Amino acid sequence: MKEPFGIWEQPDWPQFTWQAEPLAPLLRACVKAQGRLLGMLGAVGRDTEVQSCLDALLQNIVTSSAIEGEQLNVGSVRSSLARRLGLSEEGRTTMRSEGLAELLLDATSAHHESLTLERLFNWHRWLFPSDDGLLTRPLRIGTLRGEEPMQVVSGRIDRPIVHFEAPPRAGLEEQLDDFLAWFERSRNDANLDPLLRAGIAHFWFITLHPFDDGNGRLTRALTDLALAQGEQQAIRFYAMSASILDDRGGYYHILETSQKGTLDITAWLQWFLTTLLKSLEQALARIDRVLAKARFWQAHRSQMLSAEQIKVLNRLLDGGSNGFEGGISATQYQAVAKVSKATATRHLGDLVEKGCLIRLPGGGRSTRYQVNIDGQPSSTRDTNGS
Repeated sequence: MKEPFGIWEQPDWPQFTWQAEPLAPLLRACVKAQGRLLGMLGAVGRDTEVQSCLDALLQNIVTSSAIEGEQLNVGSVRSSLARRLGLSEEGRTTMRSEGLAELLLDATSAHHESLTLERLFNWHRWLFPSDDGLLTRPLRIGTLRGEEPMQVVSGRIDRPIVHFEAPPRAGLEEQLDDFLAWFERSRNDANLDPLLRAGIAHFWFITLHPFDDGNGRLTRALTDLALAQGEQQAIRFYAMSASILDDRGGYYHILETSQKGTLDITAWLQWFLTTLLKSLEQALARIDRVLAKARFWQAHRSQMLSAEQIKVLNRLLDGGSNGFEGGISATQYQAVAKVSKATATRHLGDLVEKGCLIRLPGGGRSTRYQVNIDGQPSSTRDTNGS
């Protein structure tokens, strides 16, 4: 008897099972992080909320495409999203960016609507605008894939390594009907955790691979829909696709292993929840910076600062790869503010005196400065003694 090559060849497909015990700590951590994130967002203003949503949606779209090796025009996507969110940001849009923005916002903002086959077809049309000129091969757009086998392969042409093979085209409609019926029915299943539901939906749909192309991006949009339904929250503040991109190799490995394994998908769900938790923690850190920035400027609203000083302080407060997490030197201040060395030194001294910055240990050219985020007087924080 032939051994099953793919999980969909298992006799009980798609009756997935999993072990609750190893998933329980991850579920608790994710739910706790979700609660903290929603609680923190209650402390930000409406403008900040919309801007944070824009940033998360933009990150989701760009990184989801990057997982597939496609580099998008970030400015165009941002402009398309901003217009739909009611933000006045000028910029050139394209058919591609308009379609991607429409897709993700439909998946998240319209989370209360049922997922139907026609809705999936619309998503596929938005993903591949017929007249954007970027298609490198003929695709069936807005309809299911053709009769040829759907495989993911690598290696030499004469010795291909098959990493994945989707279920055959015959019977695909019935399999999709089963998935869509489960997706709708499981929304109100009190015995199924919403986060596990999102992980199952992701794995099930990507295994069906129902389209010629774009299956990964549609799967991740579908995952965003499932998460939005579970949270009953249309506005998105975290980007799971970004965390998947950070572990792209791990993503493809766990998919391949699970798709060739048994119907026990515990390992996949562990990876999914771990990755979701990372995206939630990144969002928490980002919102924490936003709140800290707001508190900082509230505390220093009466200070007389130059435009250059404000620019550098905002850069430090924003953090991230451009935030000088180890502090900023006079030379770096000079480069960011575009001022002379003498002016940079004078500006930094003034910011220390006003309590905006603290001087970190070290002296001379190695002296570095950090935002006084706690608002303590500089005299109590200056460990350099000056």
